Amino acid sequence: MNYIHPLSDVAECSIGEGTNVWQFVVILQGAIIGRDCNICAQTLIEGDVVIGDRVTIKSGVQIWDGTRIQEDVFIGPNVTFSNDLYPRSKKHPTKYSGITIEKGASIGANATLLPGVTIGQNAMVGAGSVVTTNIPANAVAIGNPARITRYIE
Repeated sequence: MNYIHPLSDVAECSIGEGTNVWQFVVILQGAIIGRDCNICAQTLIEGDVVIGDRVTIKSGVQIWDGTRIQEDVFIGPNVTFSNDLYPRSKKHPTKYSGITIEKGASIGANATLLPGVTIGQNAMVGAGSVVTTNIPANAVAIGNPARITRYIE
């Protein structure tokens, strides 16, 4: 059974069984969210977003069109996703450069992910890091710009 907080704003979308959506969350029409997810307060999810099963999205995260998040991912509080390499007011690209977060990855609080990057399976991005390039599977990346410091199993 899903829990949708009465103070959230959830448009027509797909939300899997067992997913919780907390207060002040906005989910736009067309979004796809898997089973057993936890979408914490003050999160925005645009319509062209796909989120897998068992994903945790902490408070203060905005997930923009083109983003794909696979299963068992952790997104820390106030992580910043972006999808437009050259943003201008009232000028929109024909296609957004989405971000891909692969299965089991974790993104630390306040990290910033630039358009088009992929975070590999089971990788970890440290809190406050700025990810400008792809991070391979099992890598730990920290800093600005994020650099790989080691690999985990």
